[in-house]
Amino acid sequence: MADNQEPAITEDFLSAALKTRLNATHVEVTDMSGGCGASFTSLIVSPDFVGKNSLKRHRLVNAALKVEIARIHAWSAKCQTPEEYSKERAATGGNDGPPMDGTNAEGKVEGVAQ
Repeated sequence: MADNQEPAITEDFLSAALKTRLNATHVEVTDMSGGCGASFTSLIVSPDFVGKNSLKRHRLVNAALKVEIARIHAWSAKCQTPEEYSKERAATGGNDGPPMDGTNAEGKVEGVAQ
């Protein structure tokens, strides 16, 4: 096995990278793989998304995390401008986290042996 010293892909690592690389003002990253770092979902709020459609926002995220995304199995992102985020928080009472489709109440992927 190679002596590769790449940092582990974790929620905290991805959050810090997104804040730095996309000027994100709010980031939530959830490891949906049970801690092995293979599947993540996220909510990213950045002024860099203003004036961009969903596809362009996701392309920005994918470019910012190109190396990291290549090392994980699954990645999903919800991308919002600060204004969109504020409006959604007001409408949902703060229940605005990343998409959790396919997960149970504990945030674990359903139908997968742990």
